[in-house]
Amino acid sequence: MIEKKELVEMIEKTELEKLQGTKDVWEKRIYLDGNVLIVGYTEEEASDKPDAEEEIVKNYYWYWELRNSQNWDLLFDNREKNFNFCESQIGTYDDQDSIEDVVGDIDEREICKWSEKDWIKDISENIADEVLEWLTSLSRK
Repeated sequence: MIEKKELVEMIEKTELEKLQGTKDVWEKRIYLDGNVLIVGYTEEEASDKPDAEEEIVKNYYWYWELRNSQNWDLLFDNREKNFNFCESQIGTYDDQDSIEDVVGDIDEREICKWSEKDWIKDISENIADEVLEWLTSLSRK
């Protein structure tokens, strides 16, 4: 079985790829002994269509799942939305453009409730721990 340190490194270093479709979904696939670990994030559904001049806040959440690499059956998954993050945009300005320069100080904690764990390196050990439990469970069968 793979060691935690190696799995954490794979989770952090494997590139995310945007999935085709209309939703904003990014995933990475890591092949592990006949199974595939999928780690990704997706945008939560917006409740209403925002005005172009208003600030748009997009909420994303991280998920991961373990599938059989042969038949793609779902073995385990975590879509509990425990690790989420948000991005804000006004017109053509986004987080990287310092929206605060355009509209003043923004306290992101007031805009979106997030876990402060928006980078994969922030949650890779949590993912690895759970995936190792899943793999151990499979090996007992």
